[in-house]
Amino acid sequence: MTYRVLFIVGLLFECIGQILLSNGLEFVYAQKPIDFAHWLLLLGVVFLIPQLFSFPEKLFVKLGIPIVLIGIVCIIGMCILDFVWWSQPNQDVRVKFATHLSKYPSIWKPFITTGPNFLNVGLLLLSIPFFKKNKIGTALIFLATLIVFFMRFIPNRLIYAYLIYAIGFYLILFTKTTVSNEH
Repeated sequence: MTYRVLFIVGLLFECIGQILLSNGLEFVYAQKPIDFAHWLLLLGVVFLIPQLFSFPEKLFVKLGIPIVLIGIVCIIGMCILDFVWWSQPNQDVRVKFATHLSKYPSIWKPFITTGPNFLNVGLLLLSIPFFKKNKIGTALIFLATLIVFFMRFIPNRLIYAYLIYAIGFYLILFTKTTVSNEH
């Protein structure tokens, strides 16, 4: 039960972190005494980990777990880089740092552009075995994944996506129609 609660809280932390980020870079850089937005993102993905190993042993779960873990590692790396940006004294230094990092695809792609998306793909895969037992929860997770990848025209789409992920997984993990391992 605790792992399921942490999982939902983790997704909600992702949503709240995205809400803070939606206020713009000036807002993020002005946060004191810490970068609350990225700490919420970091804690959010870490809170997902315990539940990963409580999902039923199904093919899509076996595929989803390592993909989610790759996404978690990439988001942790992204947060570390964002903490460094946040700690810089001014925007000029931040731009120089970003320009420098963007020249290194081995850093930029996994931690800034591509890697964090693994989390979303993995979350979708984790939900597939629950389709027969909870169509609404699985459909919401599918919708959230569509929003992340194909609805870039929606402002602040990640806020909505993580909120929908949280609702979808709440339905999957906490309704009596689903079968899950107890923890």
